[in-house]
Amino acid sequence: MRWGSALSGEPRLERAVDEIATRLRADLAGARPDLLLVFASAQHARDYERVPVLLAAELEPRVLLGCSAGGVIGAGHEREDEPGLSVTAALLPGVAVAGFHLEPPRTLDADAERWRERMPLHDAPPRFLVLSDPFSADTEGTIQELEAGFAGTRIIGGLASGGRQAGENALWLDATTHRRGLVGVIMAGDVEIDTVVAQGCRPIGEPMFVTACHHNVLRGLDGRPAVTVLQELYRRAERRDQELFRHSLFLGIGMTGGREEYRRGDFLVRNIIDMDASENTLAIGAGLREGQVVQFQLRDAATSAADVEALLAAYARRTPPTRVEGALLFSCVGRGKHLYGRPDLDTDAFRQHLPGVPLGGFFCNGEVGPVHGTTFVHGYTSAFGLFRPRG
Repeated sequence: MRWGSALSGEPRLERAVDEIATRLRADLAGARPDLLLVFASAQHARDYERVPVLLAAELEPRVLLGCSAGGVIGAGHEREDEPGLSVTAALLPGVAVAGFHLEPPRTLDADAERWRERMPLHDAPPRFLVLSDPFSADTEGTIQELEAGFAGTRIIGGLASGGRQAGENALWLDATTHRRGLVGVIMAGDVEIDTVVAQGCRPIGEPMFVTACHHNVLRGLDGRPAVTVLQELYRRAERRDQELFRHSLFLGIGMTGGREEYRRGDFLVRNIIDMDASENTLAIGAGLREGQVVQFQLRDAATSAADVEALLAAYARRTPPTRVEGALLFSCVGRGKHLYGRPDLDTDAFRQHLPGVPLGGFFCNGEVGPVHGTTFVHGYTSAFGLFRPRG
């Protein structure tokens, strides 16, 4: 297995493709890549149809996958709000790779059967990379289908960005540009995708039980009205945290029950989308059920940076960096320099803990990655996929 990643800020597409192709041929010693992952900024929007055509002609990948991006990540660096083309290439010996495109209302049923027939699934379930259009794809529904159809699989990816309305984003599969749906690759054989999902929040207050709810409407916490509990938490908070309540307050939903102690990584972080003080209720960006453990969460730049640092350090301690051949970072468009005040904070942390590992990716409208073994679409998150041989 061998990976390479290249990044170009050249505004002219042909020049950018030439720069990237030269770099990747050197990285792969001239070999034809099995997989090419392509992310292009909105400054290349007029050339979106040509992006996969030019790259396919230059590098002749067996499978090309990619999408438009609000910002790109390549060669271990971030590039936002300016022209950027990021391409990551992989040689995957012993790995079968197949691309797919789903456009609503098509489902995965027929594809799953075809994959089982065509691909050597070996003794382990396949791995998936998925990229989707936020305006037209049922990303969470597709993820649930994949996990139901391939028990024990692992999925990583992101929602395309750069476009502000339906039809403006681009999805690429081989030399074809799609404007709707979802594209992805299935990989079976000697490949593993480890994941590091940094949600970037810290808990505030104490874990509580949901004692009253209806669908996504939270009514009661520990037998008390939800808004009353939140108001008391606000009054007890420090002034800095009170400021964060106004724009960076979330709810963490416990992913495992019966714990005596809950820590940062034990929660799936979801938006609080509305508060009805007259009804004493909170609307949450996820379904709820009575008996769940939840805890309010705050996000700021310092917390997000510390979270990425701690999670990558922990991964590097348990997985020797020399085993990791390549990586992808799917980071929220609200992170990067817009959160930290400078670019490359997340990628600097990655290079510190996994030096020499090629890293590509993009800034997403939603990040796909697992929490406690189940895959979700996240927001404000950095989701790393780290590729290595299975053995």
